[in-house]
Amino acid sequence: MSKTADQANSGYVKLAYLGPAGTFAEEAAIAFDADAERVPCPSIPAVAKAVESGFADAGVIPIENSLEGAVTFTADLLIHDSNLFIHDEVVLPIHHNLLAASGTSLSDIEVVYSHPQALAQCRNYILQNLPDARPVAALSTSAAVELLSKEAAAAAIGTLRSAQIYGASVLDQAIEDNPNNETRFVVLAHEDHAPTGNDKTSLAFTFDEDAPGLLHTVLGHLLDEGINMAKIESRPNKLELGRYYFLLDLDGHHRDAAVGRVLDKIRESVTTLKVFGSYPRHRS
Repeated sequence: MSKTADQANSGYVKLAYLGPAGTFAEEAAIAFDADAERVPCPSIPAVAKAVESGFADAGVIPIENSLEGAVTFTADLLIHDSNLFIHDEVVLPIHHNLLAASGTSLSDIEVVYSHPQALAQCRNYILQNLPDARPVAALSTSAAVELLSKEAAAAAIGTLRSAQIYGASVLDQAIEDNPNNETRFVVLAHEDHAPTGNDKTSLAFTFDEDAPGLLHTVLGHLLDEGINMAKIESRPNKLELGRYYFLLDLDGHHRDAAVGRVLDKIRESVTTLKVFGSYPRHRS
């Protein structure tokens, strides 16, 4: 992904990300700003805390995968636990690779380590090419590659960067069963992005009451202003069974007149509205 002018002049010195080094989150951080010092964090909330405390200037966390759907930890963080804004987004193609210690061949492999999602996304490849190997879950794809130095007859599914970091050999590339695997990452900061002319706005809202047509009323405001809804999903409000926050992505920036009017109308129609920010739409 090529950086926008805003990114190139962002002045980010430290960029937190969901670590460890060698994960897809680090690749997304590099894609966003290759010049920033990268700060690995052990969890999604830890990334936000690093930014909130000033230890990092911005943070990169996953929010959505094209195969698995929403990253619920990130959605709940934005709704309940953080006042940071979404400043940008990075969409990263996800390619899994079969890695092993130098000199290892496919016939030697008895166990395959990786994050559970990576193992699931390469299930058919493992069955066809390593039918006798035992899949074993690791904390991350990077942690799986690190295990190769401690165990013979093992392979790991990880990134090419993790192979470089831990000195592993690449036995096969792009082994994922579905080639359409992408993850969207968001960049959290203390402010959102200035308008670029090709933006989206993310928000969440909820109702205290339950009555017919409440959500229809909100969506009708978008129709009235000709605003396209890019995504909608829901999360429990964590207070009462059957009550939800609705999360929307809208085309446009909150400083655009039409989007501003829509937000005002939504605010009058719901109990709670939280705007996560406006930011440039990802371009391949």
